[in-house]
Amino acid sequence: MWFRGLWVVGSFLWAALLHAEGLAEGLAAARLGVIYSLDDPSSRQVASYYAKQRLIPSENLIGIHIPNAGVITPEAFAPIRRQVIERLPIAVQSLVLIWSAPYAVGCMSVTTAFAAGYRSDFCLPGCSRTALNPLFNTEGWLPADTVGWWPAMLLPSADVALAHAVIDRGIAGDGTRPPGTLYLVRTTDGARNVRAATYEEAQLVLAHRLTVVGLSAPVNRDIPDAIGYFTGAAQVEELPQLHFRPGAIADHLTSYGGVLQGSRQMSAVAWLQQGATGSYGSVSEPCALVEKFPDIRVLFAHYTRGETLLESYWKSVAMPGQGLFIGEPLSRPFAVRD
Repeated sequence: MWFRGLWVVGSFLWAALLHAEGLAEGLAAARLGVIYSLDDPSSRQVASYYAKQRLIPSENLIGIHIPNAGVITPEAFAPIRRQVIERLPIAVQSLVLIWSAPYAVGCMSVTTAFAAGYRSDFCLPGCSRTALNPLFNTEGWLPADTVGWWPAMLLPSADVALAHAVIDRGIAGDGTRPPGTLYLVRTTDGARNVRAATYEEAQLVLAHRLTVVGLSAPVNRDIPDAIGYFTGAAQVEELPQLHFRPGAIADHLTSYGGVLQGSRQMSAVAWLQQGATGSYGSVSEPCALVEKFPDIRVLFAHYTRGETLLESYWKSVAMPGQGLFIGEPLSRPFAVRD
């Protein structure tokens, strides 16, 4: 008990020191843990590249043994997470997981399972509302210190060239304050189009920050200069026509976008392959509950204020238990350059 108290005191002292040095309560390289698989050469290679490119402190790199399976059991996962948390430097507030599998722990996404630990109330059976995200639309970013969570993002590493490209995009976009366009697409798919109810307000809220354009499916033209693209569909037929700026975010509201292997629905990785820097998808049936998917109003309100991709995406999902966050977590295209 005394050790846990000492850890908490140490966390507050570290936070106070960061403030004294004039650092904002945002995610930065020193606060990101890089978790990779010791048994996967591509994972090790991408972790090394990411650490070098993003100047991650060497003590923040943690290699673990984890099963190379799409879905692992909560029982197998528990000791792995415990080992990671015990080894994390006290400064670390968030994680990037560098592998392509596993993407799920039972019915939870691996990113939320690492963030908060496996809990059955994060993915209740049927069309139930699930556990809430205490970080939803909050200010600042010290989640480990404030709520005991280490929000995570998966950087798929099976395709090393793609992983490097995603990392390079994040870096290339940093501080560019791109004048790109946010596209909001209405579809005829009743269940998957539920997020369209928020589009009108998103256009009003974000219009002074960037150009927001509404589209209706089918989209039969090239889409240039995209900094964001959001739709609701099992397959995004217009994907080859999309052209993304570095730092762009895109996702498609559907049941299994976070199932990265063997699904009949489009995988969130397809967005990265097309040029996006971050995406999101659910790993088990979420039903058409809009709270289980990114709220575009919240996502881009934080992103365009200069917060990182990981912070902005995590703050935009009210019920994240089944949602897999993927991409380059430190991407900050709207940051103010030093």
